[in-house]
Amino acid sequence: MRSISIFGATGSIGENTFDLICRAGGADAFRTVALTGGRNVVRLAEMARVLRAELAVCADEACLPALREALAGTGIETAAGAQAIAEAADRPADWVMSAIVGAAGLVPGLRALRHGRTLALANKESLVTAGPLLMATAAQHGARILPVDSEHSAIFQGLVGEDIATVERIILTASGGALRDWPLEALARATVAEALAHPNWSMGQRITIDSASMFNKALEVIETREYFGIDPDKIEVIIHPESLIHSMVGFQDGAIMAHIGAHDMRHSIGYALNWPQRAPLPVARLDLAQIATLTFRAPDLGRYPALRLCRDVMATRGLAGAGFNAAKEIALDHFFSGEIGFMDMAGVVETALARLSSDLCLETDVMTLEDILGADHLARVRATEAAVALGQTRHT
Repeated sequence: MRSISIFGATGSIGENTFDLICRAGGADAFRTVALTGGRNVVRLAEMARVLRAELAVCADEACLPALREALAGTGIETAAGAQAIAEAADRPADWVMSAIVGAAGLVPGLRALRHGRTLALANKESLVTAGPLLMATAAQHGARILPVDSEHSAIFQGLVGEDIATVERIILTASGGALRDWPLEALARATVAEALAHPNWSMGQRITIDSASMFNKALEVIETREYFGIDPDKIEVIIHPESLIHSMVGFQDGAIMAHIGAHDMRHSIGYALNWPQRAPLPVARLDLAQIATLTFRAPDLGRYPALRLCRDVMATRGLAGAGFNAAKEIALDHFFSGEIGFMDMAGVVETALARLSSDLCLETDVMTLEDILGADHLARVRATEAAVALGQTRHT
């Protein structure tokens, strides 16, 4: 029986993974080693019961008593906290879903790779912060990383049977987010609620805001460079409001291979779950005649400064990715709290990176986990300083 673990089980990716596993036979077809979640222990416990998991872990230690109570009498082990999540990744599983949001997903993913199995990677921050380390760890232990982001799964599928040396360009599509049609001058006044009203996708709050600011796409550009080893100059971003083409690969003969499908993350999750085979998936089949038109437009870097910043990060490499992601997370926190505006987030990140480059030598070819976590911590400090200063300016 195939063994699995799901890290970030109660998030949107985790829920879709759970759905596919249940449809494929659930506990009768898979041995569930570990499930981890955040504070929604009621849902985590329900999932653990359905899949008869061996272990359930919540991120917040204060939630552990509630998790224990919810799973009393089941024989399912319980634990809580970041260390417990990392230790859960040490329990070998054939297939591991890495869907914890943010830099918190890095350590469990690295530890899972050491068992030489398959890591389905939905945590883009892992490649952004520690791409060389993650890929080297997979190679060292004979593990495989399968991309779960819809864009990178599309690229991966477009490259099946192809020589990557013949790739001329990779085109990442972006919805443009909830504010894509707003006048540029109005973006500074956008509220959290307005930025959360994504027109196409149902996602978590953080990734939805990142979609509106295009920080999510900036991370994906870096992720593309790290995972596929593509020259940054060959990576393009285009606004595609319909979000039906998930990404495209262009070859030196002028051909472009595009992956097209409905707005459903079960496409890419299911591909990673069943790889190298394709299995039937419960996703909508497109009626192309009804769709009729697909539209595209170039992104405005004045509207999406994150796309400019990610180019600087790729030029620096080393620890710059860790700093970029950490500063982005802090900037987002301060936008959520109302301390800074929507368009201020990029300024906070840019200021934090400039200060971080004075604190550390970001351009390094050899990175340890300790180096990455250190850069992550310091970037959060610098971003907090920048956000607080900006917030004080705004409110005076």
